[in-house]
Amino acid sequence: MIEGHKGSPQGLSQTAVFKQLVRHHMGQAPVLVPTGTSCAEALGRIASERASSVVVVQPNGRPLGIVTESDVSRRIAFRADAAAPIEDFMSAPVETIRDDDYLYHAIARMRSNGLRHMPVIGGAGAVVGVLELHRALAAALGPVLGRIDDLSHEETRSGIAEVKAAEVEVAAELLAESVPANEILSLLTHVNNDIYRRLCELCQREMRDQGWGQAPLDFAVIVMGSAGRGESFLNPDQDNGFILEDYPDHEHDSIDAYFLELADRLTGALNKIGIPLCRGNVMASNPLWRKSISQWCGQIDYWVRKRNDVTLRLSDIFFDFRAAVGNPALAQRLREHIARNLKGNTPFLQAVYRSDAEHKVALGLFGRLITDSQDEIHRGELNLKITGTLPLVEAIRALSLGHGVTSVGTLERINELHQAGVLDANEQDYLSGAFQHISFLLLRQQLADFAAGRPVGNHLPPDRLSQRERDMLVDSFKAVAALRGRMRTELTGEIF
Repeated sequence: MIEGHKGSPQGLSQTAVFKQLVRHHMGQAPVLVPTGTSCAEALGRIASERASSVVVVQPNGRPLGIVTESDVSRRIAFRADAAAPIEDFMSAPVETIRDDDYLYHAIARMRSNGLRHMPVIGGAGAVVGVLELHRALAAALGPVLGRIDDLSHEETRSGIAEVKAAEVEVAAELLAESVPANEILSLLTHVNNDIYRRLCELCQREMRDQGWGQAPLDFAVIVMGSAGRGESFLNPDQDNGFILEDYPDHEHDSIDAYFLELADRLTGALNKIGIPLCRGNVMASNPLWRKSISQWCGQIDYWVRKRNDVTLRLSDIFFDFRAAVGNPALAQRLREHIARNLKGNTPFLQAVYRSDAEHKVALGLFGRLITDSQDEIHRGELNLKITGTLPLVEAIRALSLGHGVTSVGTLERINELHQAGVLDANEQDYLSGAFQHISFLLLRQQLADFAAGRPVGNHLPPDRLSQRERDMLVDSFKAVAALRGRMRTELTGEIF
């Protein structure tokens, strides 16, 4: 059996906090009062509802200010007439945060601004809750607080660049504390996707200020490949696209002009802060990756129908997509369309298998590890991506598409395939362990390369492996090779 790299429950919590939303940590329903409410009435509401603050709101529910328990003792108790309006004593303007923002953003802002309470607003700007610092901190105790500070900076290009620069140090600390590699990859992906969101919002604000107006329709920014699977290692490049809500054909020029401008700004901003442009031009600035939902459905149907080298390569890039910004329902609709059209589609799966057949694990006769002989710089080293994770990811993706599994992450797909009876318990165990072990070795090597000032890549010198790690890697490769052999037999009828 292949052993995984398991961390402690504390280690798991150190990454989980970065994925939690503000809405999940609000307290009781907020106490809201309109302007003109007397101090006596407002304080009575605080006492009767056992609240620690009251938010003064406009008629539309948007916040004007806040009065907390400390305000009561400092500003009101000994100086206010009971009939005085509460707005005379509120703290204003008031810092707010959206309910769909990340908890670690809220913690960082509250700590940097010395706030114990922060009103939470919904999509329309109305108050939907109040976040209390002590409640938020309960979800992020210990060394996590320092990492929150590292991964939270002001919403400027320079601040976002600092977040990107801090990722490597955070990943190294977590790996040193035995946090599982797949958890760290998920966190790196999560932070990168959050960078997408911040930069996209910044670009849209700048476009509004420059006369472009609001986005003309609903859309989603999608990320593909390892980012879509939640498995980003260090220094990933851009693989992104746009899904747009459907619109009339006669409005195409004006609508596409807006999203082309946004795509150019976003991809350029990502490049400047450390997520480089895709050398294969898999980016929303390329019209191939910027379409309406109906156009995407038609594009996928064409790829599945044609099944040539080009369409198979494009679908291989695209099928591991996930919404990073915008309306996730658009991405979900497209995912469901793919699941309906590919489940049980044997001709397409056969074509996919043949297209990927040359991607084999680095395992020779008698369990000998096969090193790279083509790359002059890395000759004699193991390519843990091309001959490690890639053969496994491709095989699990193909099985998932063929059986209607809609999850995108490799481990999630393996688990769902087991639940569906496609993989037995031993296959699930070995393949999950294989993914975790190869990911651990690759991430550790990338961090070592970065620390030594070497280019970060996918190669590992075999002499860096302990005997135990080598044995586990051989077992991992054997499990992947067995899976691909099974798929060859099932899809092509070939035994050898």
